[in-house]
Amino acid sequence: MKMTVSQAMVECLKAEGINTVYGYPGAAICPFYDELKKTGKDIKHVLVRHEANAGHAANGYARISGKPAVCIATSGPGATNLITAIATAYADSIPIICITGQVNTDQIGSDVFQEADITGAAEPFVKHSYLLKDPDDVARVFKEAFYISGTGRPGPVLIDVPMDVQKMTVDFSYPKKCDIRSYKPTGKGNAFQVKKVMKALCEAEKPLICVGGGVFAAHAQEEIVKLSHTMQIPVITTMMGISVFPDDDELFCGMIGSFGIKAANAAVNLCDTLFLVGARVGDRAVSTPMTLAKTTTIIHIDIDPAEIGKNIGTDIPLVGDAKLVLQQLLEKAQPMKHTQWLKELKQYRTSYEPVKTPKGTVDPKEFMLRLSAAMPAKTTIVADVGQNQIWTCNNYKFSKGGRLLTTGGMGTMGYSIPAAIGAKMADPKRPTVAVCGDGAFQMCMMELATAVQHGVDIKIVVMTNNRLGMVRELQTVGYGDRQTAVFLDGSPDFIKLAKAYGIDAFRVDSSSDVDKAVDMIANHKGICLVEVDVEDMFPTR
Repeated sequence: MKMTVSQAMVECLKAEGINTVYGYPGAAICPFYDELKKTGKDIKHVLVRHEANAGHAANGYARISGKPAVCIATSGPGATNLITAIATAYADSIPIICITGQVNTDQIGSDVFQEADITGAAEPFVKHSYLLKDPDDVARVFKEAFYISGTGRPGPVLIDVPMDVQKMTVDFSYPKKCDIRSYKPTGKGNAFQVKKVMKALCEAEKPLICVGGGVFAAHAQEEIVKLSHTMQIPVITTMMGISVFPDDDELFCGMIGSFGIKAANAAVNLCDTLFLVGARVGDRAVSTPMTLAKTTTIIHIDIDPAEIGKNIGTDIPLVGDAKLVLQQLLEKAQPMKHTQWLKELKQYRTSYEPVKTPKGTVDPKEFMLRLSAAMPAKTTIVADVGQNQIWTCNNYKFSKGGRLLTTGGMGTMGYSIPAAIGAKMADPKRPTVAVCGDGAFQMCMMELATAVQHGVDIKIVVMTNNRLGMVRELQTVGYGDRQTAVFLDGSPDFIKLAKAYGIDAFRVDSSSDVDKAVDMIANHKGICLVEVDVEDMFPTR
């Protein structure tokens, strides 16, 4: 069928089942936007207020829907603004398709208005990228992009399309299958290695499973929970693995790492066999990986062979899709008991006791505990970066079906609100709460308009201490308490700001108001914002 490349691009999105896209238009992408208006009536376009937030919204959508999501920007600054979101998705293995407009083909390389080499600039942060110069390649490129983004280790794929190419005519037919000779993602694990893994787990006296974000990427939550319960192996998670296990599971010990909890870190130090599933063991998770590798048998499953052994020595490597590999292991798993091991770990479990804070402030850890008690089980919590992130990870108690979204790899401030918008649109029935600090909030507060414009019912919690709290804490501990460039004086009144957008808002500055606040978040119809005043020197841990 004859059509313009722009129309073909729309048809490609339809063929991939895309019904929502996030973007910000400009001259170089106008042909595509015009066609989206004419022939893409089944595709909802969400206008964000900054291009990076189009990527973050697609990120949230992809993580809840489990399939690649789409963001769009124009050439030059539009495309370069998207790079932070691309890097964020790449670091956390999130499948997003980034479509950018480009200047006319004959102008590329001549430094014309709003020209930027986006494929070159984004190269370190994409799984693959395309500069679409040949109109006949449009169907193949889009089919490959979605296939590459969503298979193997997921990640962002960039498609850059010159404006003149968007206007050209092609004979369009969308491929039914995709076969790339140089790209063959691993599926099942090697049978011999699977046997070795099971043998090591059966022989271990103190086995421990460490769950990372790769379990979500592989949709392997049920399999890892079943394996843990069958063999009675305790579980810890990285930040990205939080909410795979409900917090009330007797085998769950919490988040590992420099900002993790005592029980999880004790488990790592005491175990004799550590089974890593979809976790890369970054520096925040294990501070001395080489020391651990000398005293512990390390088993590592990952779909990306480059991750195995990169940060920690591995005794038994196993490359494969976590879901398929865990299914192979479950076929061999026998019921076991580790009564003494579990009893030993139990002594390290602690419960948080609220502390007295100065008048006019609230204990943020207590707030998160009480919020989790008030929310339905299947709630999505989107944590931003900073102290608020750690307070959320360690104190919000996830029930079965709950989900944490955060940026663990890149640590991108300003992620929470746009990602919450995407997450809520992916599953409107799930209550969705964005948690951020006053620093992170001011990096994305313009997206309140996006939520209002499109009626996206998210709830927002802003932890306010008038500081870049995490940096302030680092300066206090490591730099002689020389606090530099961390004061947020001049910030607006967030309650008045929310109301200016027509959003109901409430400020919490005493423990007695917490119940009213969490009730508002749990039961309010429509968007709402709760500001929680926090002591400026309240510790992360």
